[in-house]
Amino acid sequence: MLLATFKLCAGSSYRHVRNMKGLRHQAVLAIGQELTRRVQGEPAPGVWINQVRRRSSLLGSRLEEPLYSDQELAYIQQGEEAMQKALGILSDQEGWKKESQQTNGDKVLSKVVPDVGKVFRLEVVVDQPMDRLYEELVDRMEAMGEWNPNVKELKVLQKIGKDTVITHELAAEAAGNLVGPRDFVSVRCAKRRGSTCVLAGMATHFQDMPEQKGVIRAEQRPTCMVLHPLAGSPAKTKLTWLLSIDLKGWLPKTIINQVLSQTQMDFANHLRKRLESSPTSEARC
Repeated sequence: MLLATFKLCAGSSYRHVRNMKGLRHQAVLAIGQELTRRVQGEPAPGVWINQVRRRSSLLGSRLEEPLYSDQELAYIQQGEEAMQKALGILSDQEGWKKESQQTNGDKVLSKVVPDVGKVFRLEVVVDQPMDRLYEELVDRMEAMGEWNPNVKELKVLQKIGKDTVITHELAAEAAGNLVGPRDFVSVRCAKRRGSTCVLAGMATHFQDMPEQKGVIRAEQRPTCMVLHPLAGSPAKTKLTWLLSIDLKGWLPKTIINQVLSQTQMDFANHLRKRLESSPTSEARC
């Protein structure tokens, strides 16, 4: 009876459980500890049985958790690292210089970050609730090419869990075709922290999306968008977008700076038009 119970709880009677890394070892260790305590006469049998039941219940709940490959775990970690690095840059308020500002208050700032390069920061207020922006920027991200002329196509290559995706984005030519077509392969993650939503990402490698002929593979450094209700006006959203990109190829810095700052301004204008013209759904950040 003890042997059967031990095999059942350890998962050795089930082939698919036996092959799960670390799970069998943890179960064997847990049951072994309980057997040792029983042999020593402590605790009482009823207590030991209840403990084994709790261990078995915990083992069963772990079997229901999603299992990720090593590569998927690496993507998840990369997304988390991108978020932490991008938020770290945004949190440093020193050294930002104004690149441009619109009459409606939209503005782009920039600064040079050691080991990163020049980064750009868009700050706008949108007359829409935060959930609506999240819906458009995350749930409907593949439709971005429909409303943002700077994006020809955005496709989700792989979804990992509920927060992480791998995407391929094909950008349009810019600056009067001085900047030719670029594409990006990125890992993106979306998290909510209290009343704030953070959408972050950075360049990654995806085996099934090699470089395309006639298109330069650019790289997105750690970047993020931060969304939160405007203080005193919860129906409006403050959007802050940190942009850091290596466009690759030979381009004058003046052209790069002009393209990136204008890209952010254009994005804000196109996003507003999209939100005003498209229907809403029950989105939740």
